[in-house]
This record gives sequence, structure tokens and C-alpha cells, in this order.
Amino acid sequence: MSLTPLESVSLPIDLSDFDEVIDVRTPQEFAEDHLPGARNLPVLTNEQRVEVGTLYKESAFKGRRLGAGHVSQAIANYLSGPLRNTDPKWAPLIYCWRGGQRSSAVATILRSVGWRARTLEGGYKAYRRFVMDDLVSRLAHPSLELRVIGGLTGVGKTLLLAALEEAGQQTIDLEKMANHRGSLLGSVGPQPTQRRFETCLHSQLASMDPDRPIYLEAESNRIGSVYLPPALWQRLARSNVIELTLPIRERVLLLLESYRHFLETPESLSEVIEPLGRIRGRAQLQIWQEQIARRAWPDFVTSLLENHYDLCYRQPGSANSNYQPPASQLALSDHSTTSYRNAACTLSKAEEFPAP
Repeated sequence: MSLTPLESVSLPIDLSDFDEVIDVRTPQEFAEDHLPGARNLPVLTNEQRVEVGTLYKESAFKGRRLGAGHVSQAIANYLSGPLRNTDPKWAPLIYCWRGGQRSSAVATILRSVGWRARTLEGGYKAYRRFVMDDLVSRLAHPSLELRVIGGLTGVGKTLLLAALEEAGQQTIDLEKMANHRGSLLGSVGPQPTQRRFETCLHSQLASMDPDRPIYLEAESNRIGSVYLPPALWQRLARSNVIELTLPIRERVLLLLESYRHFLETPESLSEVIEPLGRIRGRAQLQIWQEQIARRAWPDFVTSLLENHYDLCYRQPGSANSNYQPPASQLALSDHSTTSYRNAACTLSKAEEFPAP
């Protein structure tokens, strides 16, 4: 078998230069975070990695021997399975945790077959450092303009973001990225790890034109269990704020539509709001629980807004807010799709906003 010398590439790189990006780390490592678009072909299972690591502490030689056997078997399985019909000109990028033995072993075998497999110098660990450093650099860029959509709970900030994207504007939906709506009732499923959230944010930001405005929704520094990177939080504090308003009756209707799953399982809603008793008092909580029991949904949502969410709102420009006073305001009369599209059109035509 003829072996060709290994090739490694160092960051920054354009991932589109490779036919595929292959992550050979364990499924658990891959789930925690990975390079954008990467495919997981692990050469060790989660359990095998623990097994090899434990043995390595006892004897480096025995640990390497055991690991080599597992890795060799995995590579053989891939050659006869997922890679069986791969084009001879296939040129992938291979990476592991530090760009060491796992990626080198895979790349060596793939290159012996004839594929131009290259490894990432420093592996995922180097990529992680690059992501965090590059995020800081991009968010500090003088031409970057973030436009922040603020407003009370239920005014439809996310709907406006979607309408702006539909109108051809650059948008970043942090709540979608975090898989959380950013409130007590905001859980929509498992959230990404902090690392995964930051990688996705960096990937989206890196794909955008820094000379065109980017719209985001005003958030606290935490969305569910993930935190906004400090560089983003600080940049948001210096960005123009567009205050979106909507009559409370329309906010109620919009929230009833957006959180219909709670209406279908009122017992789960009763459980979720229990912690509010410590904030708003047991008497207020009892009123809400009775409204839920009676399915008095408009009354419940109206009261929840007036007696909790609106009281929590930190008005941009106030002493307890991270954000600047609003540079402009958009008042919507209803929560129809047409209203948000018209608002997006208005914003798209506004090339500049007054400096804060």
C-alpha cells in the first residue's frame, strides 16, 4: 500500500473548498458542537473513548494499542459502508479534537486509497478558538450596523424579523438559534449547548455583508440556558433600537395563536407558571390558576401581560436596560401578516436611523 504524505490546513479556511467536512470525534463530542455542515463518522464510540482513556492512564502503550484497534475497525466499516461508492476525486477535510491521532489515522488511510484527504491543524479545539476570536473581531467592525427590534411581550418582534427576511433584509433570529422564546413560557424543546449556539451565530454572521444592516430582536443576555457572547451583548448596547408597538388586545390574540400548545394542555401551563407565585404573590397566582381552570384564555393572557410581563419590561434607554433609547418607533394597528410586511417595507426603505 502506497502512502502519500499528510496535508494539513490551518485556520482561517473556506470550508467550501472541500467536498465534505468529516468529524471523526465521538457522537457525544459532535452533538456538543461541530464545524458548520460537518458529517460525523466517529472512529470511537462514546464508550470506547472512555475505555481507551482509562487504559491510557494505566499504560500509554496499551491505551494506544486498544485505540488503534477500534479506529482501524471503524475505518474499515466506513470504507465498506458509507464511503463505498464515493467518487475517486473526493477531497474531504478531516478533523478530531486536537488534530492528532484520530484525524491523522483516517486521513492516512483515505489518502492511501487515492482521495485527497486533508486534516485541520489543531482540530476542533483550534476551530473553537477561531470562532470566539473572529466573533469579537466581526462584532467590533466599524461598518457593522445592528438594528435592534424592541417592544413589549407579544408585539410580534419575531414576526417582523421574518417579514424583514422575506423582504431581502439580513436578519439573525437568536431565539430560533437558541430554540427558546426567551421567557418563562418560552421552552420549545432541547436547547443547543453554549458552544453550538456560538458556532451557529458565528457561521451566520460570517455569511453576511458587514456593509448592510443586520436586524435582531432585543434579548436579555440569556435565552433559556444559553448566553449571548459578551461581544454581541456589548455591541447591542450601542445599536439603534426600533420600538415596535401593538394594542394589547392584538397582543393577546397573537399570543393565543403562538402558544396554542398550552391551550391544548392546560395542566402543563399550570405547572409552568407556578414559580411566578414567588414573584407576583400567591394571590395573583391563584387568580391565574383559576382562569386556566375555566379556560378563560383572553382574560388569563391579558392579566399575565399586565401583571407580569409588562412589569418586567426594561424600557430601552432606562437605567436598568442594556439598550439605547429608541431611535424610531413602529406602531402596528393589528397582528395581521400584512401589517408586519408593511412595517418591514417601511424599515427597508429607511437607509439610516438617527444616531443614539
